[in-house]
Amino acid sequence: MEEIKTVKIGEKIPDFTLDAYYPDKKDLGKISFYDITKSGKWLVLFFYPADYTFVCPTELADLAEKYDELKKEGVEVVAISVDTQYVHYAWFNTEKMLAKVKYPVASDSTHIVSKTFGVYDESSGLSLRGSFIIDPDNKLVASEINYFPVGRNSDELLRKIKAFKYVRENPTQVCPAKWQPGKKTLTPSKDIIGKIDESLK
Repeated sequence: MEEIKTVKIGEKIPDFTLDAYYPDKKDLGKISFYDITKSGKWLVLFFYPADYTFVCPTELADLAEKYDELKKEGVEVVAISVDTQYVHYAWFNTEKMLAKVKYPVASDSTHIVSKTFGVYDESSGLSLRGSFIIDPDNKLVASEINYFPVGRNSDELLRKIKAFKYVRENPTQVCPAKWQPGKKTLTPSKDIIGKIDESLK
């Protein structure tokens, strides 16, 4: 069997075309990563373990609350699990917590995408909770991976996207911890080494 190469931070992601369920249309279709980014959009891949589980619907609902704001930032979200698109369809038509989810939910039933992003758990056959931010050049710029019992926070995901957008537009700048739009950034140089506290005041 051919070994699957895991994509690393700073590398270009490979393109995948996956079966997907579109909750906003209540329809099935396909989705391609590069079709999203070639229009200049940022891409968030949001892996979760499985449909019909416990923490997963709370994460998808939390992300749905930020979806409009993410779209305003030029971001598209694709949620992914190892379930088929038909299981996605059935789950979304029974779980009330998912009523506000509008972003596409893709199927990685072959596990190839999960393995490519390093979130596939061999012992369970499921994906770990993985969030990946990809810029419009298809470069992976951020990742977060949680083990099964603990859900993620979409506020932090949105904050990181805003920070990465800022440094892309302002390549001489870097964003300190907990940076928010409008707050001070840093311009790396020998002049501020040992003087970061003063530089942020």
